[in-house]
Amino acid sequence: MNKQDITTLGQLKQSGYKSESVKDELRRNLITQLKKKEEGGFEGIIGFEDTVIPDLQTAILSRHNILLLGLRGQAKTRIARLLVNLLDEYVPYIEGSELFDDPLNPISWFGHSIVQEKGEDTPIAWIHRSERYTEKLATPDVTVADLIGDVDPIKAATMKLTYSDERVIHFGLIPRAHRGIFVINELPDLQARIQVSLFNILQERDIQIRGFKLRLPLDIQFVFTANPEDYTNRGSIVTPLKDRIESQILTHYPRSVEISRKITQQEASLTPDQRANIEADGLVKDLVEQIAFEARNSEYIDKKSGVSARLTISAYENLISNAERRMIINHETKTFVRIADFLGVIPAITGKIELVYEGELEGPGKVANILIGKAIKTLFAKYFPDPEKAKKAKAPNPYTKIINWFSDGNTLAVLDDLPLAEYKNALNQVTGLKELIKQFHPSLAETQRLILMEFVLHGLAEYSQLSKGFLDNGFAFSDMFNSLFNLQPDDDDLNLDDDRY
Repeated sequence: MNKQDITTLGQLKQSGYKSESVKDELRRNLITQLKKKEEGGFEGIIGFEDTVIPDLQTAILSRHNILLLGLRGQAKTRIARLLVNLLDEYVPYIEGSELFDDPLNPISWFGHSIVQEKGEDTPIAWIHRSERYTEKLATPDVTVADLIGDVDPIKAATMKLTYSDERVIHFGLIPRAHRGIFVINELPDLQARIQVSLFNILQERDIQIRGFKLRLPLDIQFVFTANPEDYTNRGSIVTPLKDRIESQILTHYPRSVEISRKITQQEASLTPDQRANIEADGLVKDLVEQIAFEARNSEYIDKKSGVSARLTISAYENLISNAERRMIINHETKTFVRIADFLGVIPAITGKIELVYEGELEGPGKVANILIGKAIKTLFAKYFPDPEKAKKAKAPNPYTKIINWFSDGNTLAVLDDLPLAEYKNALNQVTGLKELIKQFHPSLAETQRLILMEFVLHGLAEYSQLSKGFLDNGFAFSDMFNSLFNLQPDDDDLNLDDDRY
């Protein structure tokens, strides 16, 4: 007989079904997956394979309630939601029970009374694992009634019952999560008095509503998430509550550009047309990730606040869209991401960083440009020789022709909306630039060669070999010394200090 064909308590008993707590259920299914060498239900979580996931699996095997502690954008909520994969696909409950009573072990007045009344004919229904997950975002206005429940005076009056009778209680989210997973996000945001109301549920498994004590042996896997910043800024987890949460697991940001890139490519929301028509080279993908790494180490950004993985995801989406905008404007059918397109990622950066005092003095737009510049400088060394060392070395400097071309008074503007032919002509007119790429990267497609040519100009500017000015819709390059001595105060076309932000 198929599980879902069982409709009465008698049939359930005949099938050999045995009651099991939700923590034992999670443990059993995890053991099965580990034996099969599967991912343990955490598909899509990248970079935690050797750190967070083993700790989480240990906590589940220990049947612990769990606190995921980490800065924003570290996949805490996603991990909690994936725990559902470790539940049985369907479990039986007494039909009509608002607490999804276990037919063999009911806890509510309704469950007890219907089993007593109908016995083996008690109607049984089946609940899917997706319905056994409850999530609540902690906010300062959450009440005990929201989480635990409250007395319903109308129900008491209608049924002519006293307030101490269980039947007049309107249960909150936690009792309704019986036999499932209950997640509280941002736990420190809960007021201390609300956190206190969780003590007995976690330890003694009884609840109190308006002074009436009710023994309700709830079966719940609790998962809490918290940000360490909250301990100082908005609130804290009261010590006795932390003591009752058996396992505290620390999350972290991706530890390499490669892992960060995998996450971004997995999470970025691109249209099929964008994927088909816009080429993004490995260099620009790595640059997006490097921006986040630079931000996490920047003296302008609050390290306690963190730099979310959402920054790189949003930045990559903007990068693709900026290239798409140019493609549409120029009536092109295909295009590729250029370094100039990084002007488009600035709005994705400015909204996702918390600046310290020094950063506030610079302004978010300026800080974003600084981060992009630092990312370019960091990656430049992986593709080309260090310009400062090349300048001092006895061997011929590979950048001499390029720098001399600008020293002769030439300037170059690279706008983000240039058609391909104009973009190519602009870069090819710089003496020595094309030869440099052929020297160090001889086997490249044309689009890759053009990206590296532009990349070299930005890199030389970061190493103070060229001057880079910010235009409203692109960049302008010129000789370092001429720009310092010859730039007129009323020059509106080339502004070396200010960008559009």
